[in-house]
Amino acid sequence: MKMNLPNKLTVLRMVMIPFFMFIIMFPVLGDFWSRIAAAIIFGLTALTDMLDGKIARKHNLITDFGKFMDPVADKLMTIGGYIAILTTISYDKVFFMIFAWATFIVILREIAITSLRMIVSNSASVVIAAAYLGKIKTVSQIVCILVMILEPAFFANTIVSEYHILSYVSVAFMVFMTIWSGIDYLKAYWPLLDPEK
Repeated sequence: MKMNLPNKLTVLRMVMIPFFMFIIMFPVLGDFWSRIAAAIIFGLTALTDMLDGKIARKHNLITDFGKFMDPVADKLMTIGGYIAILTTISYDKVFFMIFAWATFIVILREIAITSLRMIVSNSASVVIAAAYLGKIKTVSQIVCILVMILEPAFFANTIVSEYHILSYVSVAFMVFMTIWSGIDYLKAYWPLLDPEK
């Protein structure tokens, strides 16, 4: 199957995710360099997320394949990142539990909103009122993952890393944006659901 550039970037994003997860979960380069390598791979993965949509819209390369696979790749990128990070913080039970609940909220939101969008996608009158908030949500999730990867590397043996200060701030903002954008999507789409169908 011949693919255009945006679709190739989407597939590349999906291919890069397991490599990122492996490096985080199995730090064969040592903790510091494994985190640096993982952050670089994840950063490049996130970059493909930004580029594929821009290129597709600019050059009118939007396809059904891209419409389906791009959001799938996005969800795999963030959820894969959170699952991999969970394996690295099992030593701190409180932090692990907080981040596990944050991950659950992310997964719940993505399943609920994706399912809702699929149900109403055939309606020509659908307006995605929460698109801007959705973009901020995605950026907050990407930043959260990068912060949690790099904080132990750059702030090792300091109060910042010991108490996960930057991680807690980024997780709190990410959860807030995840819930806010989810509620906005629900408000936009809920009236389009027909309980009789």
